[in-house]
Amino acid sequence: MRFLPRLGLSAALAITIFLSWRLLQTPAHSQGGDLAPKAEKGFTLARDTFLHVQQIRKRRLRTFCSRADKITMLLSSQVKGASLLPSLRVNTKLDFLYCQVPSTGVEEWQQLLQKLEEANVTLPAPVPYRRLRAKETQLSKFKQTEIKAMLGSYTKVLFIRDPFHRLIATFLRGMGSSPSFSSFIQEVLDSEMHSGSMAWKPLVSLCQPCLIQYDYVVMFGFLRQELDQLLQQAGLPAGSLLPELTDRQVQRTYRWLSEQMFSELSAQQKKQLSHFYREDLAAFLFPSSFLSEHPITA
Repeated sequence: MRFLPRLGLSAALAITIFLSWRLLQTPAHSQGGDLAPKAEKGFTLARDTFLHVQQIRKRRLRTFCSRADKITMLLSSQVKGASLLPSLRVNTKLDFLYCQVPSTGVEEWQQLLQKLEEANVTLPAPVPYRRLRAKETQLSKFKQTEIKAMLGSYTKVLFIRDPFHRLIATFLRGMGSSPSFSSFIQEVLDSEMHSGSMAWKPLVSLCQPCLIQYDYVVMFGFLRQELDQLLQQAGLPAGSLLPELTDRQVQRTYRWLSEQMFSELSAQQKKQLSHFYREDLAAFLFPSSFLSEHPITA
């Protein structure tokens, strides 16, 4: 019986995802930040718009890094350097480097990379560096010289999502033993950042965006349009190889679900969550996040 609240929320989520298909006929307002006014079903993201949005996101990230006391150089020690990169993955066939964080769109990205490999897609032109061919995908497993070479030459992609939506997704997947959302949130807060799960640790901590100069910052809710443009920029085929993506309707559903679940939390939990994710909220634009709307305390 202790898991009935979670089952009820999962059922409600399934129903609202179905109903949200109708909502796709009307434009979004603020959920998606800089692309929200264009977020309609089937909208086409122009190349210039995509590049402009990328400039905005990376400019905000650079501003954050310039103000925050963050590591900006890879440590010379193999062990110390690897400790900063546990979430980073590489595809040595297509020369992509990305941060693997659950429920941010990375699962769909990995499906896409697999499809590209199965279709024997290769880079369109010779590259001016020695190619590494390896089945290994965890960046920290490579030699220090190889890591530096990959960081300097691979296309680096960062997937971002409202941290409160990440928490909801983690709870609905059944991670953790908490029967209610408020007790799950308390579990997150009690775990502390360094001993917590990858599923809820802040993106800034997991993906080291001040150390890794990401070429693209892709936001959950716009995966189809942004990944299509990203592949085109890399000179790879897009369109037909993109997997079925439902992140847009999920994003709309989570906006409604957030209101319900945020109301379950105590005032103290809300403040602590905003503080816990303060760096993500400063580094990335989540204008409609409930955590952004709540005052942050030290």
